[in-house]
Amino acid sequence: MRFLARCSFLKQIPTFYCGRVTSGNDQNATIRQYMTLLARKQQVFRRRVHLTSLSCVHLSDEKKNLIQYQKKSEALKDVFEHKKEQLKDTEHRIRQRGEEIVRDIKHQKEITGQRLREKKEHIIKDILETKAKVKERFDEVVEKENPFTVPNLLCVMRIAMSPYIGYTILQDNYNLAFGLLVFAGFTDLLDGWIARKWKGQSSVMGSFLDPMADKVLIATLFVTLTCQNLIPLELTLLIVGRDILLVVAAFVIRYISLPPPKTLSRYFDVTYATAQLAPTFISKVNTTIQLVLVGTTLASPVFGFVDHPAMHALCGVTAASTIVSAISYVVSKDTYKFLKKKS
Repeated sequence: MRFLARCSFLKQIPTFYCGRVTSGNDQNATIRQYMTLLARKQQVFRRRVHLTSLSCVHLSDEKKNLIQYQKKSEALKDVFEHKKEQLKDTEHRIRQRGEEIVRDIKHQKEITGQRLREKKEHIIKDILETKAKVKERFDEVVEKENPFTVPNLLCVMRIAMSPYIGYTILQDNYNLAFGLLVFAGFTDLLDGWIARKWKGQSSVMGSFLDPMADKVLIATLFVTLTCQNLIPLELTLLIVGRDILLVVAAFVIRYISLPPPKTLSRYFDVTYATAQLAPTFISKVNTTIQLVLVGTTLASPVFGFVDHPAMHALCGVTAASTIVSAISYVVSKDTYKFLKKKS
């Protein structure tokens, strides 16, 4: 820097002397002024050089910072690339894991389906085995019998005849109705005799059919004769009401005596005898009195003794016997019994 200042001074001396020639004092003063000016210029120059050096230093620092920033940017870029690769690898692993999970779910579903099918087959097999065991036990408890016997057929025929007898009464054909009633009474006596005397003709089903046939016949006769004003309505309601209660009781006893499982097919299977009815003696007497009443009532228009006092007395006796027979069914303990297979 000093060297440059001196060179500049040497360059300016000839110019200074060529332009101005003065005396010795003036010349000294001028030199001093020039030196002062030169010193000031040197200071200004030094300041500029200092500022320039500072600027260079500042630029150098900025360059260093820029280089550092570039290095950091490259490092961050490398880290970002590394993280990106890790993310891709993680995504690939997640995809593989998802595929494995899907395969496992499908495999587990197949295994579960197979187990459910096996369980279903096992349950069905158990149900069939249980059904077979229940049937065996049912066969052990319930005794099968042949329902197609002569007494049972006579009872069914008497039930089928009842509506026709009622129709003849409504048509005022009392002669034919009386004849059919006599025939029905004969079949009632005949089926009882066959059941007692013939081997293999007695059946548990007959214990239900015989009283049912009598009640259907009697109820039909009483209703139709009441419609013809030959029997009081009160007596008919009493008799029909008692018979309806007895029929309902018979169905209830059948249901109670039927071993499980209690299905409709087994309930109406007449080959399975589960209970036996035993009418009381008073009930048999009452049935006889009722048949006598309807028989004499049918004969009254034919022989001309309608509204005879004896008919009214017979109606009173019939009402009393009906009430007593109903009470006997309630009081007696031997009217029915449950059956078990004979060992």
